[in-house]
Amino acid sequence: MNTTSTVLRNEVRELAEEAFHRKLISGYGDGENINEYQIIYQGKPRHIPLAEARLFLIDLIYRNSIY
Repeated sequence: MNTTSTVLRNEVRELAEEAFHRKLISGYGDGENINEYQIIYQGKPRHIPLAEARLFLIDLIYRNSIY
């Protein structure tokens, strides 16, 4: 895994941890594919490419922090 992927994966992990602690998702972890991340949202596990997972989590956290 290259440095860019490592940095992205770490950022996604931190965002997922924050979303989990805010009770916005019910679980998270590495996906089956090295370029994916698993997020359990609304009771369903979703395997999302890292870049999309980052955007999804940022949006989820943002939307729930302004209300």
